Amino acid sequence: MLKIKEISIHHVKMKLKSPFQSSIETVNERESLIIEMKDADGVIGWGEVVAFSSPWYTEETIQTAFHMLKDFLIPIVFKTNINHPKDIQPYFQRLKRNHMAKAGLDLALWDLYAKRKEKSLSKVLGGKRQEIEAGVVVSIESIPKMIEKIEAYAIEGYRRFKVKISPKMDHQILREIRKHFPNLPLMADANSAYTLHDIKHIQSFDQYQLMMIEQPLGADDLVDHAKLQNVIQTPICLDESIHSLHDVQSAIQLNSCKIINVKAGRVGGLTVAKDIHDICEKKQIPIWCGGMIETGISRAHNIALASLPNFSIPGDISASSRYWEGDLIEPEVTINNGIIKVPDKPGIGIKVSRKNLEKYCLHEEKFINS
Repeated sequence: MLKIKEISIHHVKMKLKSPFQSSIETVNERESLIIEMKDADGVIGWGEVVAFSSPWYTEETIQTAFHMLKDFLIPIVFKTNINHPKDIQPYFQRLKRNHMAKAGLDLALWDLYAKRKEKSLSKVLGGKRQEIEAGVVVSIESIPKMIEKIEAYAIEGYRRFKVKISPKMDHQILREIRKHFPNLPLMADANSAYTLHDIKHIQSFDQYQLMMIEQPLGADDLVDHAKLQNVIQTPICLDESIHSLHDVQSAIQLNSCKIINVKAGRVGGLTVAKDIHDICEKKQIPIWCGGMIETGISRAHNIALASLPNFSIPGDISASSRYWEGDLIEPEVTINNGIIKVPDKPGIGIKVSRKNLEKYCLHEEKFINS
């Protein structure tokens, strides 16, 4: 049994090396809640809440997640008998949504569980790969700068390229990229910037031979995506529409997409992400591991998740240096010719830098299981 003795929340803020712009928001600084979970023997598991400072991506924010953790979720963990990380899910499910807050604790439980088993997180999840392919995201800025970044990332060996687009900057971006890189493994992320009124406009993206278009329509929609997928050749990938296993089952039933982006932090943690992986594998729906501009703690969890067999498309798992001057982990995540090695040490397989954690910490609160 996992006897959880103590849980600490470290509220951190880290400045991005360069602004990250989507069709909805520009992120200059990234707040996160780092979860440190300690058992009765002093073994520590690490997790991360990846909500943003404002509710532009989902309804959750750093502040609402802190409230949910402090007043509801941590008390549940303390009073629940936990033999396996999945044991907490029935109790979490009694509380509506708040998937990112739940995910922070779920991730920490998985790390702690794997360390107790003296196995890597990849192995306890059922991972089959010793290394994974890395993809990269290019945010919206001037087209020459986007081209320059793609060139640099291509030299570094990244295996898949995602560019953010908006109705004001879509054909211009995609046309120029295809001029420079006719065979680039390219996808476009719209972050819900379009509606069904834009069907003809979206159909015109077929000419760019994209791997997929990610979340073109509403973040809460499955039905309209099914209508759109029926009239375009480009595969639709759902991101913001997917918060649960039920969402995935509904999307498959409706034919709302051909690909799914799985983010453990968005769907409630690794337990749900693994269930999503399994049903998509059964239904032959390709999946890939998305990123949330996380610290290296979530990045390490993502690497373990992406080692599962049905993660067949390179995910948004870039090197730490892509975003941060100094990450929260040692060693930092590095890319070698587009490849990331899957850690084989117990748990997430990396050490958290106490020095950097303290450097970036705005506030810390500790909870003791009495």
